[in-house]
Amino acid sequence: MGKLFLGAIIGLSVLALAILGFSLMGFVPTQAKAAPPRLEGRVATQALDASMERHAPRLTNPLKPTDQNLIDGMNIYFENCSVCHGGLDRKPAPLANNFYPPAPNLISDSPDDPEWHIFFAIRTGVRYTGMPAWEGVLAEQDIWKVTSFLSHVGKLPPPVQQYWQDTFKVAAAPGGEGKEHEANEAN
Repeated sequence: MGKLFLGAIIGLSVLALAILGFSLMGFVPTQAKAAPPRLEGRVATQALDASMERHAPRLTNPLKPTDQNLIDGMNIYFENCSVCHGGLDRKPAPLANNFYPPAPNLISDSPDDPEWHIFFAIRTGVRYTGMPAWEGVLAEQDIWKVTSFLSHVGKLPPPVQQYWQDTFKVAAAPGGEGKEHEANEAN
């Protein structure tokens, strides 16, 4: 049994050294537009989720999703995030595919993560993706407004949808009719 265990340790060590050597000799593509191996994408996604689960505090958004907070979040998103994550017209951002991994279009494919997760990603950034940390650049309250906007983008209340259409000359992201928002406004 001891020889089997020792053989497994040696085998794994040789494999790790081979992968390291392969990488250090320049065989792993580093271009942002190169398609990643499937295993790399799977491992990176799981590692990101596991890291968020371990490190992100489960904070509750201190701001209510009022019309004004959602509109402010929309404007902050447009000014700071749309160049990478897609415009309010739901078209892909010109830079999106120039990142590795590509930056997700957060308007046409809104995040389904809890608000604490979105807030932490915006505030601290995401290593190895090009997502910068906005802490110290945006006020914490503004990060929460963007978080609120992104978490409600598919279910914005009618006044916010109207603002979106009037200001940006495109229809708001499809979704709910604002019923959840009306209940929150009543509280």
